Amino acid sequence: MQFNGDLAEIRFGAGLSPLLPPPTSAEQMLERLHGPDTMAQRFPVSGFDEAAASVQEYRRLRRARNQQQNTAGAEDAQKAFIRYRRSLNRLRIGWHSQRLLRITHSKDAFRERLALFWADHFTAQGKSGAWRFLAASYAETAIRQHVAGRFEDMLIAAVTSPLMLQYLDQNRSSGPGSRAAARRKRLKGLNENLAREVLELHTLGVDGPYRQQDVQQLAELFTGLSLSKEAGFVFRPGMSEPGSETVLGETYGGGKPKLQQVLAALRDLGRHPATARHIAWKLAVHFISDTPEAALVDHLASRYLETGGELSAVYAALLEHPAAWAPDLNNVKPPFDFVASACRALAVPSAHLEAMKPGQINRLLLAPLTPMGQVWEFSVGPDGWSEEDSAWVTPQALAARLRWTMAAPQRLLAQLPDPRAFAGAALGGYANGRVHFAASAAETHTEGVGLVLSSPAFQRR
Repeated sequence: MQFNGDLAEIRFGAGLSPLLPPPTSAEQMLERLHGPDTMAQRFPVSGFDEAAASVQEYRRLRRARNQQQNTAGAEDAQKAFIRYRRSLNRLRIGWHSQRLLRITHSKDAFRERLALFWADHFTAQGKSGAWRFLAASYAETAIRQHVAGRFEDMLIAAVTSPLMLQYLDQNRSSGPGSRAAARRKRLKGLNENLAREVLELHTLGVDGPYRQQDVQQLAELFTGLSLSKEAGFVFRPGMSEPGSETVLGETYGGGKPKLQQVLAALRDLGRHPATARHIAWKLAVHFISDTPEAALVDHLASRYLETGGELSAVYAALLEHPAAWAPDLNNVKPPFDFVASACRALAVPSAHLEAMKPGQINRLLLAPLTPMGQVWEFSVGPDGWSEEDSAWVTPQALAARLRWTMAAPQRLLAQLPDPRAFAGAALGGYANGRVHFAASAAETHTEGVGLVLSSPAFQRR
């Protein structure tokens, strides 16, 4: 293996920065994962429990608005509701800015990439009301804290997160033979959404060794996973299907319904050989190539099984494999990663973003992701964003990237760098002759910086 600092920062991090030296070894990258999360401390995002309080207030104000209809207080109630909804949107935009600043200023960019990867793997999003503003807080609590731990712990944290339960309608699922079903005839009955996604997306994979019977049995085991009025997680035994359930040949429960039965099943799924291979394949695709070498996937899966899903060990296996250091950049950066790496290459000062109004941040750094093909925090389904390069390389998306590179940098910096120096700072040894020529031939700094950022060399990793 030939370690390359520039390649490490581009492929496994968030791109090069003129202010931050690239890592000097794979060991240093791994050590930083176990160190303090300084970026989370410097640029905080609210944890889920804190942010979930907004769900209650949103409901209260909406209820007050509805109750005040056709009364003298109707206008004031409507204004209060709208003000609060707008405040939540400003909060979401602020969290977006914080996450970009983490990537821009982190010496531990591998952690930032992993946090994005796993948040996408365990995609969850709010479908209505204040829930629509909680994706960043979900990722902060359920994902970021577990990126260097065991996969099964992250699996449990994600599956039992209130946002995941609400997103996949698990809070409405009840066992057909449960006490709740006997008392309340209007219950919607068993919902298989969460069970199916846990098997198909989160653990075994779409081609995993499970059948419809396993989905149904796991769905029955999951009954009882629900939400409180305060938007917190609760286990409701009265909603649970009585009796035991058998998933992949293993039997769970049989006595009084308990959360421990569900957790045991999730831990077994997290340690399954098919899960090891599915996770290995996803990591290889995300970091290396849409079509990774079989030997690389085998190596990662083997390390996963040897360590019981210890993710740090799997990352070490990834970084030690020769395929990880193939010099060609293959994968196209998705829109968020592209914009974030541009902010990092430009070394955008934190004070500049922190001084911006939410509307400015939205217009400059959030809204532009949509025409690039990524409606941030609202993917089309629970399978998250596509890993295929073709999803991002369309005429419309590329045109949107070009427009952004020509307009945004001059609003992100008080003074743009010389394009000739910027080419080397942004790409290091990957600034090829075409990039240097474009930077040198540009008539203005705005044009030159834009050409560097829009070059194929910068848009791949």
